[in-house]
Amino acid sequence: MALHYKEFITAGKTAGLQIWRIENLELVPVSESLHGNFYIGDAYVILYTVKQKESFFYHLHYWLGKECSQDESAAAAIFTVQLDDYLGGKPIQYRELQGAESTAFTSYFKGGITYKKIYQWCGSKCNHFERLKAAQVARGIRDNERNCRAELVVIEEGAEPSKITDVLGVKPELSEGDHDDDTEADVSNRKMAKLYMVSDASGSMKVSIVKEKNPFLQSDLLSDECFILDHGKNRMIFVWKGHNANPSERKKAMKTAEGFIRQMGYPANTQIQVLPEGGETPMFKQFFRGWKDRDQSEGFGKVFVSERIARIQQVEFDASKLHESHHMAAQYNMVDDGRGDTQIWRVESSSRVPVDTKHYGHFYGGDCYIILYTYGKRQIIYTWQGASCSVDDLTASAFLTVEVDRSLGGNAVQVRVCQGKEPPHLLSLFKNKPLIVYKSGTSRLGDQAPNPTRLFQVRRNLGTITRIAEVDACAASLNSNDAFLLKMADGRGYVWKGKGASVEEEKGAEYMNKELNCSSIYITEGNEPAEFWAALGGKTEYQTSERLESQIMTHLPCLFGCSNKTGKFMIEEVPGEFTQDDLAEDDVMLLDVWDQVFVWIGKDANEVERTESVRSAKQYIETDPSGRDRLTPVVVVKQGHEPPTFTGWFLAWDPSHWDSVTRRMKSVNL
Repeated sequence: MALHYKEFITAGKTAGLQIWRIENLELVPVSESLHGNFYIGDAYVILYTVKQKESFFYHLHYWLGKECSQDESAAAAIFTVQLDDYLGGKPIQYRELQGAESTAFTSYFKGGITYKKIYQWCGSKCNHFERLKAAQVARGIRDNERNCRAELVVIEEGAEPSKITDVLGVKPELSEGDHDDDTEADVSNRKMAKLYMVSDASGSMKVSIVKEKNPFLQSDLLSDECFILDHGKNRMIFVWKGHNANPSERKKAMKTAEGFIRQMGYPANTQIQVLPEGGETPMFKQFFRGWKDRDQSEGFGKVFVSERIARIQQVEFDASKLHESHHMAAQYNMVDDGRGDTQIWRVESSSRVPVDTKHYGHFYGGDCYIILYTYGKRQIIYTWQGASCSVDDLTASAFLTVEVDRSLGGNAVQVRVCQGKEPPHLLSLFKNKPLIVYKSGTSRLGDQAPNPTRLFQVRRNLGTITRIAEVDACAASLNSNDAFLLKMADGRGYVWKGKGASVEEEKGAEYMNKELNCSSIYITEGNEPAEFWAALGGKTEYQTSERLESQIMTHLPCLFGCSNKTGKFMIEEVPGEFTQDDLAEDDVMLLDVWDQVFVWIGKDANEVERTESVRSAKQYIETDPSGRDRLTPVVVVKQGHEPPTFTGWFLAWDPSHWDSVTRRMKSVNL
C-alpha cells in the first residue's frame, strides 16, 4: 500500500487541520465544512500543524470508528506511518478510538465531535454547564448539518427509549463517581509510570525494563534507541523514538505499543502517543526530573544542549541559505527568505483596495488584508485579519481570498493569519523592515485617529526578524524581555530597553522611532526619568520576573486548559505560541511559569471549576512527577482583572480585548 505523495504536497505546510477518510483503501480529503463529523463505520487520518516562533510541529492522529473494518483500521495505521515518514518523522502520533479520544484531538473541534446519530443523553449527576454545552452541540448539528429537519430528543439517565438501547445496547450499571476517589486515583496514577527500552536485536520486538518508578532522568533516554513510557494505569502509553534508532524500531512504534497494551492487559481504548526525539509533549516531560529541551533558551541567546544530544547536527537559522537547505525550510516553515514579489490589498466594502507600497508592513487592527506572495511559479495568499475588524470585513476577506486563488488557477497556498499569530515567513516579506501592527483603527484615508501618547512593543521573532505591536500606553504594558518606543503628544519620546532585550529588538525600537518622526531619548530599564513614568500614567508594577533577568531558564512557560467535565480535574496544553485569544472565557486556564502557577478564571467558568481551581492547581503541583517544589506559589486571577505579572507572558496584551469579544458575540447572535 503506497502513499500518494502528490495528494500530500500541502500536508503540514500551513497551520491548521487536515483530515482524510479511508475509502476503498485510499485516502480521500475531507472538506473543512465537515470537520468534526465522523462516521462510526469509517477510519480517518488527521494532521494538525502548529506554528511556533522558530519552528513548527505536527500532531498526527488516526481515528477508528467502532464499526470500521479490519482492513480500514490497518490502512489508517499504515498511512499514518507513511505520512510520518513524509514529514521527516517529526509528528507526535496518536491512536484515537471512538468514545475514548484524547483531549488534544477533541480540542481541534470547537463545535464538538459528532457521530452520525440526534439524542442528547444527560447523566443523573451531570452539572448545569455540561447540559448547556451538550445542548449547544446538539442544536448545532440539527440547525447546521441537518438544516433544521432532524428532531432533537433530550433523554435522562434511567429513561432511555428503546431506539437508544436498540443501537447502543442495554445500559450497564454506572458507578457513582466519587470525586475524592478520583483525586486519590490521580495522585497514585501519576506516580505509577515505568520506563522500558524497545529493541529488535533478537529479530523480534522486545521490551526490557529501565526504571520501575518515576520521576525519570532525561539521560535515561538514548538517541540510538526507542522507549516506552508506561502509564497504562491511567490509560496512557508513550513511545519515544530516538533520532538514531533502528529504522525498523521507529516505523513499528505504534504497532509495538499496541502489542504492549495487549501484553499488559490494559483496556483496548488506552491512548497511545508516539513522540519523535525533540518533539516531546509537556504531558510526557512531566515524568522526568529537570527536563531541558534541546533548543531551549537559557536566558537570552544561549541554548542548552545535553551531552547525549550534542552529537546531533544543529541547524541554525540563516535566511540566506534557505534555498540551499530544504531541511532548514521545513524546520522554520520558511519557503524562502522573502525576496519574491509581494502585493497587498486592504479589504474595503467587499472589495480589494491596493495598498501603497510605502505602507507595506503597516497593519491596523481594524482592517483585513490580502497579501499575495509569488516566488518562482508558486504563490501564497496570506489573509490577515485584525483583532477589531468588523464581521463584514472578516466575511469579505474569506471570499476575496478564494477569488484571488481562482484567478491564479486554484493552486495557491492559502494561509489565514489572525492578529498576533503572524508566521515568520509573513514577517520576512517586508525585507529588512519589521512588521508593524497598530492596536486598532484602519489605514483608510482620514480614518486614522491615534492617541496622543502611544507605546509600541518590539519583540524578535526569528533571526533578525522582528515584530512591532502597539500596546496600551501604561506602565503595566512594559516587559523586561523586550524593547519599547514611547511617543508623547508633543512629538518627543523614549526608546526603552529592557534588561533582557536583544540587539534586534533595540534596533526595532530605533526603526519605529524614525517611522513616527520622534525625537527620542534612549534609556535603559532602571534608569527612567520621572517624565517617562508620568507619560505612562505613573509607575506601576510590570512584567520583570527574575526569570527574565536570569541567565538560566530551565523551564519555558506553558499554558493549559483545565476542565472537570469528566468528573475529575484534567489539564491539556494549549499548543503553539500562546496569545490572549487562547484564554477560553468558559473555562479555567493554568499558566505554569515554574516559579509560580497562575490560575486564570474565565467569566463563564462553571461554579465547580471556580471553587475547585486553587485546590486543583495545588494538586497539579504536588503530583508533578518532575519533583518540583511543593511550595510553589499559586496565584488566582480573574478575567478582566489580570496583573502585569500575568499579562507580561503574553505578546501585546489588550485590556479591552474582552469587551470587543463580547460585542462581537452579541452581533453574531443578533
